[in-house]
Amino acid sequence: MRKILFFTVCTFFFMGGSKAQSTAEARKLLYYERFDGAAHALQTLLKTDPNNSEAWWLLTQTYVDKHRIPALHDTLLQMPATVRQQPLGLCALGALALEEHKNDSALGYFNQALTMTKEKDPSILLAVATAEQSGDSVTAKSAIAVLNKAIKRDKHDPEVYVALGNVYRRLMDGTNAYKAYEDALAQDPRAVDAMYRIGKIFATQENPEMYLKYFNQAVTTDSLYAPAWFELYYYYYFRDVNKAMACLDHYVAASDPGIENDYLITDLLYASRKYQAAIDHAQQLIAAQGKVTEPRLYKLIAYSYNELHDSTQALDFMKQYFKEQCDTGFVVKDYSTMGEIYDELGQTDSAACYLVKASNMEKDTLQRREYAKKIAGLYKKQKDYANQAIWLGRYYTGNDKATNLDLFNWGLAHYEAKEYPMADSVFGMYCTKYPDQCFGYYWKARSSAAIDTAMTAGIAIPSYMKIIDIDGKDSTNKLNRKHLIEAYGYIAAYKANTQKDYTGSIDYFERLLALDPGNQDAARYVAILKKNLARKAAAAESHKAASTAGTDAKSEGGK
Repeated sequence: MRKILFFTVCTFFFMGGSKAQSTAEARKLLYYERFDGAAHALQTLLKTDPNNSEAWWLLTQTYVDKHRIPALHDTLLQMPATVRQQPLGLCALGALALEEHKNDSALGYFNQALTMTKEKDPSILLAVATAEQSGDSVTAKSAIAVLNKAIKRDKHDPEVYVALGNVYRRLMDGTNAYKAYEDALAQDPRAVDAMYRIGKIFATQENPEMYLKYFNQAVTTDSLYAPAWFELYYYYYFRDVNKAMACLDHYVAASDPGIENDYLITDLLYASRKYQAAIDHAQQLIAAQGKVTEPRLYKLIAYSYNELHDSTQALDFMKQYFKEQCDTGFVVKDYSTMGEIYDELGQTDSAACYLVKASNMEKDTLQRREYAKKIAGLYKKQKDYANQAIWLGRYYTGNDKATNLDLFNWGLAHYEAKEYPMADSVFGMYCTKYPDQCFGYYWKARSSAAIDTAMTAGIAIPSYMKIIDIDGKDSTNKLNRKHLIEAYGYIAAYKANTQKDYTGSIDYFERLLALDPGNQDAARYVAILKKNLARKAAAAESHKAASTAGTDAKSEGGK
């Protein structure tokens, strides 16, 4: 606690001790969220002063904030037995137990610490609440009660109010969180952590006017408060890369050094379209590291080369990235960029493979549809019409912005894939949705004809009849004439071969010849059919004559 810490620092200073000064340094680093720096300072202190219970408690916080629980477990095994029985040592063990989901054990440790101090030591009350607020909702609610006891003991410590605000935020109670942070500022108008956290509340509410106000207020009050600089950098990253770079410079200067900061700089160079600078900066980092600990550097180089239209270099670095990155580290853009690069290099099969992965990972419905359209186009290039149809179907289904052309292309892909029943179904949808257009009926007719190759079922006839109805209104149109000629020819063949209706067949062939007088096949079929009809008529006449003669003979014999 800040006021208590001040007196502690002074007391040990006059006693000639460095213990409090060292923990004060660590506390300050924790306040600025410089967890690596705080951990290093505390580990150094504990080498010379292993019985410093405050140092063990503060070190525990650095591990919890970094979510390094197995490492914390191993670290606390080294805690001296005497420290384990002290209030802050018990708080450290309780914090570990909570992170390992051992709530009953954690409660036992916290109760011991509170009993030992008779719930009168504000620093122990704060430590217990700090640990509890990171647990589940039950322990978080318990933290509120503990903090209220701490406030009764010390009403003027802003740190307690900030901790209370953190618990309310954990419970998604923005109103009470805001009030607690305001109470912290009432005690210390320079409490930049309270300003920052109020800004985070408004960020959750997507209120940029208010969260920018508080983030700017925080860095104006204390230019070393890195968390607020990061929020400002992130805000401007999507709006003004120059302002973002200025904020990032401040953030880097105020935070612990590390590869993550180097990556942020490289990333912002890329976002600023300074692609060659991004490449140079990333390669310098790779050379300095020897063994790359951050595979994303390879990705940023690849992205930059891709923007510079150097697909070969882009592919080399993306392959290196995919080799080094763990599976859980990949994002949608990694797969989509790989797909774009392969497409640019003309390797459409690999391009489709990676875009399929991007689509499967993408959560946004609109973006998934865009991927579906791109993937369909790639399969079309490969003449893989079956897969093209699958992805065109995914693009069309449930898409309010899909057009009649999208529906038509979907059906046509099934037809090209010789998936005639599916094509027939999709073109049936087209006919239902666009009943005045001939395209759906024409391709449904062709699909039906491809299913009923022997013309036994006649399932294509209704569609061909509909074509005649629609296109027959303007037979001068070239496309209409083409459709009509095919329809007349198919119906004529069906009547001749299946229904044995030669007269009807001749009628449709003659309609065809009216549109296409030079069609020798149609003329030949008409001639054949007419001969067949003549022979049939002659045979009928002969049969009739013979029948009549037989009847006459019977009549004469009867006389």
